Amino acid sequence: MKILKFIRFVLCAGGILILLLCILLFFTSRGPYRNIKVDVTLPSDENWKDSSPLEVGVGVKDITPDLSQYDTWTDVDNDGSFNPELDRYEDRNNNGEFDFVWLAGFGNSRPAQGINDPLWSRAIAFRNNGITVVLVSIDSVGITHERYIGIRKRLSKLNVDIDLVSFACTHTHNAPDTIGLWSYKELIGRRFDEKYMELLDDRIVGSVIEAVENLAPATTTIAEAKVPIDNFSYDSRPPFIVDQKLPLAWFKNALTGQTIATLASWGMHPEGFGSKFTKVSSDFVHYFREAMEKGLDGKEGFNGFGGKSVFFTGPVGGLMTQLNIDITDRFGVKHGRHGKSKAQGENLAILAANQLNRANLEGLGIMESQRLAFSAKTIYLPIGWPLKAPVALGLLHPGLYGLPFKTKVKTEINAVRIGDIEIITSPGEMFPEIIDGGIESPLGADIKTDPIEIPPLRKLMKGKINMNFNLGMDEIGYVIPISQWDRKKPYTYSYEEAPYGEIYIGDQNASPELYKESVMLLERLHKAIGPHHYEK
Repeated sequence: MKILKFIRFVLCAGGILILLLCILLFFTSRGPYRNIKVDVTLPSDENWKDSSPLEVGVGVKDITPDLSQYDTWTDVDNDGSFNPELDRYEDRNNNGEFDFVWLAGFGNSRPAQGINDPLWSRAIAFRNNGITVVLVSIDSVGITHERYIGIRKRLSKLNVDIDLVSFACTHTHNAPDTIGLWSYKELIGRRFDEKYMELLDDRIVGSVIEAVENLAPATTTIAEAKVPIDNFSYDSRPPFIVDQKLPLAWFKNALTGQTIATLASWGMHPEGFGSKFTKVSSDFVHYFREAMEKGLDGKEGFNGFGGKSVFFTGPVGGLMTQLNIDITDRFGVKHGRHGKSKAQGENLAILAANQLNRANLEGLGIMESQRLAFSAKTIYLPIGWPLKAPVALGLLHPGLYGLPFKTKVKTEINAVRIGDIEIITSPGEMFPEIIDGGIESPLGADIKTDPIEIPPLRKLMKGKINMNFNLGMDEIGYVIPISQWDRKKPYTYSYEEAPYGEIYIGDQNASPELYKESVMLLERLHKAIGPHHYEK
């Protein structure tokens, strides 16, 4: 009898625990803004308003953390990582805690020790034919979707005349943690800085408002440079496919001729300083933007364009990096870790400036089409382990859908047409082969299949220049072609261990699902603009 009572007790206690866990998960897995969805294409075929000269405006706000408000520390062993048992810190507010700006992108215990260059939220607004679109580039490792929804809600309360605001991060590895993975601890015991997130939200909102307020009639020059592989790119995961396209646009005030902004997009991790560098920076992106605005003196120098340079990160998965290569600057000096980021940014700016100036002088890059169109849609992508657990608990990317099986996260994709410029956003880090081709089905892959994500997305786009903004509206991690998915032995390409990447999204079906939705969104956009004859 005692054994039966014990069994009943265990079963009863287990049932109660399961019930309590289910109740907990019900609340923690819901996430904010659960019922908010986007599914819109503008303009509709029957609602095209008169077109006038394209208006363009830019807004820029500083999002650099104020390090005087945080503790300082001494890296005793010079490893770029804070160890409370070894390293020393100054407790400025005497609260008995170490309060740091935790840098995201490498290890999760890397506090900032200084400012190399400021971080920015850079917004560029476009208005024509009754539509206003704002694109925002943020110097951050990534921001998850629910925070962008919150920023949009704030903007809607301010009655700003915007039809679509689309956000993306540059993915710099030397900015404050804005996700929650790198704040001393990955999850339990982390010291995530919500006060910085409040400042960030305020400044992003400010940049958007400023961009809209600065709208003015503009002329546009477009071009595209080819980025060489040598001295620019390295792919740390086979197959060796890198982003060699640098689409560009130059917007000038139609009345004054002064530059409003330049726009560029290219796929490369902003991580050239490496993991031991503990200063805030946007890495090579900073040096690119500085050169585009102010110009370069000396060898291969050029006059700056003025205005503001707005840069969006292109297909960066794979992994697009400069960590494994030296980069030679324009003076012929080879750089390892030190100086590599500046060399890369200036080299890229030289390519961009030469191509834009050539297009402008020859009159071949004048953008005759001026109309705007966009399509935006909320989508749901499958996630697996281990990401599923922190999402369910509301610790990362809060909001889980499809409990208890086939769980998904909510995210969003945008397709935008600005005259002859076409843009598709991706909510993570796209392998370049999905965008420009080269997907393989290697031996050892977990899923035996021919490539699914074909034809490449950029081939389906119809602008004269076509851009893919990564970390657009979200950061879900690496988007890996399903035929290259590799978590189980035997591994692909003679790997002895599983390659880096799959651990984030955790589900091989995310890539084909995102590809399918992206193709459908482009088709919707093209249907809207097709009758107006400004496809390439």
